[in-house]
Amino acid sequence: MVPSGVPLCSTCGEQVGLNDNGEIFVACHACNLPICKTCFEHEINEDHRICLKCGTPYEERTKDDDFHEIEVQENQSTMASEISNSQDVGLHARHVSTVSTVDNEVHEESGKSTWKNRVESWKAKGKKNKKKKAEPKAEDNEATIPPEQQMEETRHTEAAASAPLSVVIPMSKSKIAPYRTVIIMRLIILGLFFHYRVTNPVHSAFPLWLTSIICEIWFAFSWVLDQFPKWYPVNRQTFIDNLSARFEREGEPNELAAVDFFVSTVDPLKEPPLITANTVLSILAVDYPVDKVSCYVSDDGAAMLTFESLVETADFARKWVPFCKKFSIEPRAPEFYFSQKIDYLKDKVQPSFVKERRAMKRDYEEYKVRVNALVAKAQKTPEEGWTMQDGTPWPGNNSRDHPGMIQVFLGHTGAHDIEGNELPRLVYVSREKRPGYQHHKKAGAENALVRVSAVLTNAPFILNLDCDHYVNNSKAVREAMCFLMDPEVGRDVCYVQFPQRFDGIDRSDRYANRNTVFFDVNMKGLDGIQGPVYVGTGCVFNRQALYGYSPPSMPNLPRSSCCCFPSKRSATDVYRNAKREELEAAIFNLKEMDNYDEHERSVLISNMSFEKTFGLSTVFIESTLKENGGVPESADPSMLIKEAIHVISCGYEEKTEWGKEIGWIYGSVTEDILSGFKMHCRGWRSIYCMPLRPAFKGSAPINLSDRLHQVLRWALGSVEIFLSRHCPLWYGFAGGRLKWLQRMAYINTIVYPFTSLPLIAYCTLPAICLLTGKFIIPTLSNVASVLFLGLFLSIIITSVLELRWSGVSIEDLWRNEQFWVIGGVSAHLFAVFQGFLKMLAGVDTNFTVTAKAAEDTEFGELYLVKWTTLLIPPTTLIIVNMVGVVAGFSDALNGGYESWGPLFGKVFFAFWVIFHLYPFLKGLMGRQNRTPTIVVLWSVLLASVFSIIWVKIDPFVNKVDSETIAETCIAIDC
Repeated sequence: MVPSGVPLCSTCGEQVGLNDNGEIFVACHACNLPICKTCFEHEINEDHRICLKCGTPYEERTKDDDFHEIEVQENQSTMASEISNSQDVGLHARHVSTVSTVDNEVHEESGKSTWKNRVESWKAKGKKNKKKKAEPKAEDNEATIPPEQQMEETRHTEAAASAPLSVVIPMSKSKIAPYRTVIIMRLIILGLFFHYRVTNPVHSAFPLWLTSIICEIWFAFSWVLDQFPKWYPVNRQTFIDNLSARFEREGEPNELAAVDFFVSTVDPLKEPPLITANTVLSILAVDYPVDKVSCYVSDDGAAMLTFESLVETADFARKWVPFCKKFSIEPRAPEFYFSQKIDYLKDKVQPSFVKERRAMKRDYEEYKVRVNALVAKAQKTPEEGWTMQDGTPWPGNNSRDHPGMIQVFLGHTGAHDIEGNELPRLVYVSREKRPGYQHHKKAGAENALVRVSAVLTNAPFILNLDCDHYVNNSKAVREAMCFLMDPEVGRDVCYVQFPQRFDGIDRSDRYANRNTVFFDVNMKGLDGIQGPVYVGTGCVFNRQALYGYSPPSMPNLPRSSCCCFPSKRSATDVYRNAKREELEAAIFNLKEMDNYDEHERSVLISNMSFEKTFGLSTVFIESTLKENGGVPESADPSMLIKEAIHVISCGYEEKTEWGKEIGWIYGSVTEDILSGFKMHCRGWRSIYCMPLRPAFKGSAPINLSDRLHQVLRWALGSVEIFLSRHCPLWYGFAGGRLKWLQRMAYINTIVYPFTSLPLIAYCTLPAICLLTGKFIIPTLSNVASVLFLGLFLSIIITSVLELRWSGVSIEDLWRNEQFWVIGGVSAHLFAVFQGFLKMLAGVDTNFTVTAKAAEDTEFGELYLVKWTTLLIPPTTLIIVNMVGVVAGFSDALNGGYESWGPLFGKVFFAFWVIFHLYPFLKGLMGRQNRTPTIVVLWSVLLASVFSIIWVKIDPFVNKVDSETIAETCIAIDC
């Protein structure tokens, strides 16, 4: 009989039992971890000679003992008392086969489930034990390792495995407290300022005063929307080594999650195939297990040039990928690696590196020649269309009417690299297009890739990149996995967004192409609330979030009422929540389908909720239920390609939730902002990851016209969202899952184009005041002067403190401020009118760009002269304000000393406009034969001033009154 005071085993939940002396069995005499004889014997047979709780090695027993591995110590009375006290502590379960941390309070049921998991792991390791017995030499070598060294190594491994994968680093109080204080002070000063402005109207210039008041109120509102979402800025730090220690243990299967990469391209003549190929090569060579990586290239233009260039790319990848991994090359896009102006021998220790690098560079140059030959050949399409090597016509000769095409170039069953190693999967995808169907541009192409990848590989995470954004940091995926695979952090994370960094931008960044303020200030602020917005590229998604599911920790949306307007809840919200609850119920039933036969399974999957939500594909629907990814077991491998072709057909999305609740959301050219907004409304949060080495780099338009058209497209998308049902002003209040500061940030992303209207009015006021002699501000009193001074100081101090905690340079801040004005008075203005015409009248207006020849220099494109309608408003503002300055100075010279005082305020605002528009003027004028533009500008300004002074004053003629003239005439006897 076993005494009742015997503790329970921490592994299996049974009593630990007694030894041969009739005393309670003790495995570890250091911590007295309760473990039974059976479990202890198995631990020894598995070569686990270290205590699971404290890490102390078991002492060897004599051969006469029952287990002949452990020697029992003598102080049994102390041990027994400690063990009896441990009964109240509870069970301490630990999974040896995994890397989860110790659970301090586990019930008996969990202990039994732990035992079941351990039994299954023992069975799985049976074959490994046989192999170990067949290799006695390896055992001898292991036996020679000193126990102390083995203990230290094990402790180090376990410590790394249990260590956190990432940490949040809040801003220090010395930085954030003054910042918040100044924000509150600025808000108070704004209130006092508006009180003074409203209560002191300028009657002599009432229309100008009223216009200025309206503009200033809107600017203050915009500032509030932009400022307060930056209230909780945070930094994050990742630990890639801990990720490897937890999921890449030596001798065990690699447990890192698989990732599907999406690369989108449309027109290979506008998006050079060589750039797309570099992006693909950098993905194939990423520092991640090859069996976990799949690259899907979406060719939405069905161009044979893209297909042929991928054939060449797949062939070159067999050489490039092993070269990168052998020598730890960074970046792993060959074009950008070989063009680096740095010492490529730095940190290289292998003597063969120089020889292999030279050979690789030669191979890459030959590869470039072959791709360029394809591009040259594709410049002129044959009348009969393109034909493939077997003589059949290319299916995509008509880019608007062609079948779906899928081609797997590399992969598990494809060719290996030159060293015989496996390569990641590379898949070419071109979705079907037919006349009469709405294809939804990039958003539709991304959704097609979601379905294709779910059928073929179904990785739990998706990383999407534009064709001109290559992987600059080969460990970028691991950085994202530190968040997504963390059981505590990643549970409710829908995506991890990386900042966008760019190559090929001039040093001064004349048109703020880097968007440094947005990526290093605004996005950090959002990361402290509910997460950064999705910016279209460089983002790793949780596939389950793209399927429209709510995060696991969130309850179902309440059916009763909206949190803000309980009595006025729209029928749309009720219907949407009802459909989601219906879908979740059907998903719950489908998860139990393992007990059904094939007929019952097909009937259950044909449930209307699934068909109306995901479409008519059994394989795809089953894949959506696999939270950890992987192709469904019921899928026939030989039929997967056929099923993949089916899910990218034109009619697949009809009468489904694709583009409405699932995947990339339709309805705006900025589908990225809209898709991220929908996920945040469901309760998901996102994370901002900023590794020291930029994860991805891309290219940006650096000339003025292209930059304005890029901003026009973004602003137009914001206006479309504002006029849609997804407007953050009224969408997503049910359930209260979107935090208020996060909603404020999304409101700011859709209303900022409307700032163009008051901005143009405000930029015109200085010129009008100078030309008419009136002013929008009355004579300042002492109190008013203090208010104006306090307002300007608060603006300056806020900017300085932002620079302090964000690390952004003052030049970047000034460039951002300048382009805010340039874009506001041009692209944003056109976006507002174009958005209203498109959404209300159905008129789609395009502003074409006419390109001229550029100089063949490093930044020759910067001086490219292009004409577009967007250039008219800022050009007009510059001319009007310059004329106003000239007129103001001439009037002051005519009016005498008293007129110089009022002139100062007017000229100050006019120069504020001119200085902000100066980069635009510089871009408009081009190089001017390398003459500094500032010289030309001031020459024109001064020449105009003196010309008008000459005409109005004529300093060589003295002014004489009429009486003097009369007296003179009498004196000379006129």
